[in-house]
Amino acid sequence: MKKIKLTYTLLLSVSLLTIGSTARAQDNFPKEVAGTMQLQGMYRQSKLGQLNGILGANGIPALPESNYWLNLSMNHIHNNWVMEDGIGASFTSTSAANTANGIRAKYNQYQIYGRLGYDVSTTPKMRAFPFVGINLSTAMLRIQDNTRMQSTSSFSPELTNLTASKTLWNPRFGLEFGGGFDYLIPIKDKKMDNITIHRSLPIGLRFGYYLQTSNSPWRVDDNYKLQNGPDNKQSNVFVNLNIGLGYKIQRP
Repeated sequence: MKKIKLTYTLLLSVSLLTIGSTARAQDNFPKEVAGTMQLQGMYRQSKLGQLNGILGANGIPALPESNYWLNLSMNHIHNNWVMEDGIGASFTSTSAANTANGIRAKYNQYQIYGRLGYDVSTTPKMRAFPFVGINLSTAMLRIQDNTRMQSTSSFSPELTNLTASKTLWNPRFGLEFGGGFDYLIPIKDKKMDNITIHRSLPIGLRFGYYLQTSNSPWRVDDNYKLQNGPDNKQSNVFVNLNIGLGYKIQRP
């Protein structure tokens, strides 16, 4: 009987603590939260001339320029501050195969970025903000030697098959300077209990300059550094076309 009373007392205490914590969390929760989930199509030149020169000297056909990116992004709005973060990748650039040995190259770039801006617009249906940001990215160069890679149909010989296939990468760090503009097309509000969700369809633009500040060496196989690789920086202008689903959550 004493065990039952003790268990009941413990459960009641835990319940009261949980209710109290929830109430405090709701009190501390901001009365207004706003942001956007967005899809961005970006243009930024890839500057493959130096890399193509090295590929050509080794009998690998040139890569076509890979200037188009696709980013998944979110922004978070607090008063007039706009914080935007995202991940993205360029579309794959694939060279033709060497007619003698079938070796070809593929090239991609990947990025993670964060931006901080300040909205100077005074119109609720618009956002206009200058921003600064940081950008972590890497270029990936894949050499494919399918002729020798696919020269055997047996598992064991494939383990020690001599092939030119490999993946090289080049980590980069950069800064972004630019501006953003969004036009918010309103969508019907949604209410849940005492919470109102104001929804919108933002269509916008991001433009600016990417400044690559690092010049690290290319790497291969367990982060082994390589010398005499392409060392031209990718600093260049960029343009993003932006569409998303915006929200503003308000509570009393």
